[in-house]
Amino acid sequence: MILRACVVPGCLLLAALFAHAAPPNVVIILADDMGFSDAGCYGGEIATPNLDRLAAGGLRFTQFYNTARCWPTRSCLLSGYYPQQIRMDPPRGRMPDWARLLSHRLRPLGYRSYHVGKWHVLGLPRPVADGGFDRSYWFEDWDRYFSPAKHYLDDVQAPPVKPDSGYYATTAMADRAIAFLKEHAERRASQPFFLYLAFISPHFPLHAPREDIAQYRDKYLEGWDVVRERRWRRLREMGVVNCEIARRDERLSPRYFRPDVLDKLGPGESRYAVAWDSLSDLQRRFQATKMAIHAAMVHRMDREIGRVVEQLRAMNALENTVLFFLSDNGADATLIVRGEGHDPAAEPGSWRSFLCLGPGWASACNSPFRRHKVWVSEGGVSTPLIVHWPNGIAARGELRQAVGHVIDLAPTVLDLAGGKADPPAGTPPLPGLSLSPAFARERTLTRDCLFFHHEGNRALRMGDWKLVSAREDQDRWELFDLATDRGERKDVAALHPQRVREMQAKWQAMETEFRRQAGPGPARPADRKRQ
Repeated sequence: MILRACVVPGCLLLAALFAHAAPPNVVIILADDMGFSDAGCYGGEIATPNLDRLAAGGLRFTQFYNTARCWPTRSCLLSGYYPQQIRMDPPRGRMPDWARLLSHRLRPLGYRSYHVGKWHVLGLPRPVADGGFDRSYWFEDWDRYFSPAKHYLDDVQAPPVKPDSGYYATTAMADRAIAFLKEHAERRASQPFFLYLAFISPHFPLHAPREDIAQYRDKYLEGWDVVRERRWRRLREMGVVNCEIARRDERLSPRYFRPDVLDKLGPGESRYAVAWDSLSDLQRRFQATKMAIHAAMVHRMDREIGRVVEQLRAMNALENTVLFFLSDNGADATLIVRGEGHDPAAEPGSWRSFLCLGPGWASACNSPFRRHKVWVSEGGVSTPLIVHWPNGIAARGELRQAVGHVIDLAPTVLDLAGGKADPPAGTPPLPGLSLSPAFARERTLTRDCLFFHHEGNRALRMGDWKLVSAREDQDRWELFDLATDRGERKDVAALHPQRVREMQAKWQAMETEFRRQAGPGPARPADRKRQ
């Protein structure tokens, strides 16, 4: 059985409209662990003027999905396949030979491809030699924003950066992206380009320049309950959601938690997303400081995105560049200590500190949705998606309710670039759809379903119905009507037992078929840095 998405006739119309125009440049900007409501244009209080301008000049999708985790989303985004189809969740050696990345598939169409930032495509470990990119500046070290020990230019390791040198990873990534764009304008101006800019921010540890943190220092003393509800109300006013806010999971422990972490991080840390009023004064100050650093990280990333956009404008390339912005998963509730460890006496946000956002603020950042990164509830898999393309999108500042997924980005890009979405005969078809029919007006993208599976967390979305089973309760399937309940507050499985059985069977059939397509692959030890 091969599961193929339905073809939307509208994409043929759009292709015809642009058949004689120059193919667009493509920029995909990926944030790491950014919550659904962090950006201003998605209800947040963090200053993101550049993302807000891109949204005002383009489209915001309200029901767009990732895979709940970093490396599955990245492999999915670049290949167009579910990670289970290509041995990437769980990772089992290299991708199958038939799996090709966008960079490979755009090359015969005349594109030159550039990668900057986090790579983490476990089945193809080097962006240039394995991933088909022409130039790359990539990070393997995600624990040190100020002093990376492992970073690479065109697959060749660069010297380690000394602490207190003035280096900051988010800015360095924008610098390199701008350098690649300038190089392209000087040497390859006749070619279209594909830039994949994958920031680490705001992934832990919470590291940000002191001056950025200062802008948010006391902003979050009001607590995560207030911030969470305020974001939800703004999202409703904007028309992004129409649901009630999810219940806070007060007893949901973060994944990978160890009790000794609380001793290392100090008495201000909280294992659970409890009511803010139940925290001590010391805890409130500590937690407010963590969120201030997270906000500073998002704020700085937005500023650097603005610099990249200005470079596109200076090259006279912005008008015909289709730019996508999204996150690899929801905000992260993890509480761990890594890198050089955490120095309790260090200034929070500095290179000597190692703090994580934690469950309380992750719940706020994913507002109004349920749960966090790793889980396939809406808070784990819902991402903002901004699409900006002046030459191709006339509907400026509008929302799109069409349901999409990262599997859709590859067919979308290939559609706009004039390439074929389907791979050679005998190869599994791409499971996604082109989003381009939704660029002109609101419309439904007709598909059978969307599949989710990560670390025992399972889900299937069919129309507005979503079936969910959490790892900690494997024998139980919950059913939600997302048309009115994206907060996943009311489990209606008992009211629709036949639907549950049918969707469960569908999920299992897809899982079985995807594993068959992937093949067993070579044995591979667990990746040492999957976070």
